[in-house]
Amino acid sequence: VVSALYYFGVQIWDVESKKLLQNFEGHTSVVFAARFSPDEHTIVSCSRDGTIRLWDVNTGTEIITFKRDLGDIRDVNFSPDGMYIVAGLEDSTIRLYNVNSGIEIKQLLGHSKPVLNTQFSHDGKMIVSSADEIICLWDIESGEILKQFKGHSDFVMRVKFSPDDKFI
Repeated sequence: VVSALYYFGVQIWDVESKKLLQNFEGHTSVVFAARFSPDEHTIVSCSRDGTIRLWDVNTGTEIITFKRDLGDIRDVNFSPDGMYIVAGLEDSTIRLYNVNSGIEIKQLLGHSKPVLNTQFSHDGKMIVSSADEIICLWDIESGEILKQFKGHSDFVMRVKFSPDDKFI
């Protein structure tokens, strides 16, 4: 289990023994999200400090920091192949990054409020995001919104694809 801490940390816990295995330090503000890579060798985390950080699970060391000075980064997730990271930001944008270089490769615009949640589809071709009262489904290649799901009366905090990507 990986946990994102209010007091700037990221931790890994052993499910069976319930023991803390690793403590990752480096963020300077609230950590909003932490996720394992598909191969479980790396963790990505994001924070109010405006950084995305990659961590080595085995050594506990920081691999790379993506410093963007964009304010709060509310959510991060790996692509299914582990080559990309999607991030939802306070400035209402969604950013795609190359894991190896940390270079931003695409910016998705369409929300009017902070992006609270992002997720890749299982085939890695789409992203679903939530913010404001709208859920957006994006085509990654074109960067265009495929569909918007409206009708919510408040912020949509979390979205997730079904295992077959047919439902959100």
